[in-house]
Amino acid sequence: MSFRLAAYAVCVEDGRVLLAHCVSPTGDTSWTLPGGRVEQSEDPFDAVVREVAEETGCEAVVERLLGVDSRVIPAAEARAGIEHQNVGIFYQVRIIGGVLRPEPNGVTIESVWTPIPDVAGLCRSSLVDVGLALARTLPATGHVAPVAVGGLIQH
Repeated sequence: MSFRLAAYAVCVEDGRVLLAHCVSPTGDTSWTLPGGRVEQSEDPFDAVVREVAEETGCEAVVERLLGVDSRVIPAAEARAGIEHQNVGIFYQVRIIGGVLRPEPNGVTIESVWTPIPDVAGLCRSSLVDVGLALARTLPATGHVAPVAVGGLIQH
């Protein structure tokens, strides 16, 4: 089994959410939240700020912890063909500067402010749905029910 600890930014402003449009190694594209792997010895709080800057060109500040999501992707569905666990820490962030741009030498081909009603029609990572659910409900436990994968929602 492979394991990844990641930090994700949920930035909602004026009925819109900041999303990153990413391309996979196979050339498939999908929308996700800005964020990614927490590096060795890095604090997840610092990682989410770094990831937002790298992927979007914007400077962010963390406003609050929203919750933690743990999901196991079966080997048959995982990109590498082996069972994979992703533990995601979701933070509510606010953009305080910068200009949206593609990630230099990275997988994010664009970042855009997307009206929340339009998210349902996008081919997206399930992380988007988890992040928006956490931001909407602010569960005391910091946990939301698993998001079903299928159709436009991918791992």
